[in-house]
Amino acid sequence: MLLISYDISDDKLRTKFSKYLKKFGYRLQYSVFEIKNSAKILDNIKIAISSEFASKFDQSDSIMIFQLSNTCKIIKYGNAKNTDEDLLIIT
Repeated sequence: MLLISYDISDDKLRTKFSKYLKKFGYRLQYSVFEIKNSAKILDNIKIAISSEFASKFDQSDSIMIFQLSNTCKIIKYGNAKNTDEDLLIIT
């Protein structure tokens, strides 16, 4: 699984980036998306960030991509614990 967290100050650019990420996964929180991991998807996202978004960032903007392995433990509280689903990992 990939977790992508972003902090983009420009409203229009932030909205465009979130709409882009919706193609691959779903929003966990306002600026955090969960995306099922594959090398192709990760490559597509990194290319899009480099070619389409990064040149429009100012010094305060950031995007962080976390690649989580199948051994990572996720502890959920509140409504988040209702979002569990079976995850099949093929290696």
